[in-house]
Amino acid sequence: MVQHADLSPERWARFSPSQRVLMIANEMNRAMKLMAPPDWQRLRSAYERVLQLADLTVQTSDRRALRRELLRWRGLVAALYILPLADPAAHAAALHALLRLTPEAARQLPLVGNPPSGSAA
Repeated sequence: MVQHADLSPERWARFSPSQRVLMIANEMNRAMKLMAPPDWQRLRSAYERVLQLADLTVQTSDRRALRRELLRWRGLVAALYILPLADPAAHAAALHALLRLTPEAARQLPLVGNPPSGSAA
């Protein structure tokens, strides 16, 4: 998890909760492009970055409800991380669930398309 190694909790806390959620979503969007088998290690690294940012957000959030929901959401990404193969539908559903955590982030939902049918998001 070298990508964000220099990102301190103090620096991360300077961003608004919506900005933090959107930056996590940006990492999820990047990861979506790595679903092919040759990119599996890069996908796992992307999920590590997502988990690190989620952890920083939980650590620095003063909103109890956001912390609770983000911890639940983190479990979705942790499950994706340990899967033996990429699951694009579950990834898309997790991204949609993340974007619903703040009103500002939810405005991005039309830009990422609809979640796969039958998904929980």
